[in-house]
Amino acid sequence: MAQPADSSPILIFDSGVGGLTVLGELRKLLPDAPVIFAADQAGLPYGEKTEAEVAARVAGLLGRMSERYRPRLACIACNTASTIALDMVRDVLEIPVVGTVPAIKPAAAMTKSGVIGLLGTKGTIRQPYVDRLEAKFADGKTLLRHGAPELVGPAEAKLRGQPIDLATIRAAVRALRNMPRGDEIDTVVLACTHFPLLHEELATEFGEGVALIDGAQGIARRIASLLESQRLERQQPDFAVTTGPLEDFEKLAPALANYGLESLVRF
Repeated sequence: MAQPADSSPILIFDSGVGGLTVLGELRKLLPDAPVIFAADQAGLPYGEKTEAEVAARVAGLLGRMSERYRPRLACIACNTASTIALDMVRDVLEIPVVGTVPAIKPAAAMTKSGVIGLLGTKGTIRQPYVDRLEAKFADGKTLLRHGAPELVGPAEAKLRGQPIDLATIRAAVRALRNMPRGDEIDTVVLACTHFPLLHEELATEFGEGVALIDGAQGIARRIASLLESQRLERQQPDFAVTTGPLEDFEKLAPALANYGLESLVRF
């Protein structure tokens, strides 16, 4: 593959705006990297779709976005999309593709009680990919999984500066705690890129002695390592695209600006 132009962007793709947590970590490592953030808001929620629907949609969208924007690398900053569609997308695109998977490996290394909680979408927690991660990295540990797609709403509300429904957060925490050995959880994997936006609220509900871990830093490090020999030069302001109504996306403009995304367009 030919060396990309210095201004060739990194494409960060998510079903919504949870992938901003990955972008935030990436900015710390590669502050000069040109970035396009893509939110497939017309396709939400992925967790309620079939695997075939998610795979076809994500691969198709990333193929078209790659043709239009010519990125040097694509990151699927969505656990559900990655656990279902990552291999298909890698077959479609001729650039490196970095996925997002639940941070079970570091959680297993961190836990002292041996009991790990996992909060994700229903689409993520049921994936065989997660079964394989558990078998490989958490053998001998107990992984308690809970599908909590309802946390996406409070996360996006917080990003918009709107009131957060704390009852929804408490219910998700209680669901994990009420599982057998749930009272022994000392480490929780946030297996949806939206959920770190609620880190403070979730930490309060789980209480002291419970560590919350997500994959954003690891993903950013992986992107940086793949691009370490390349020149990165931002020649125009970074921007965000949505597949949904632009007027809805524009309500997030102040929050997106905090991540260096200066303009919003519809794909």
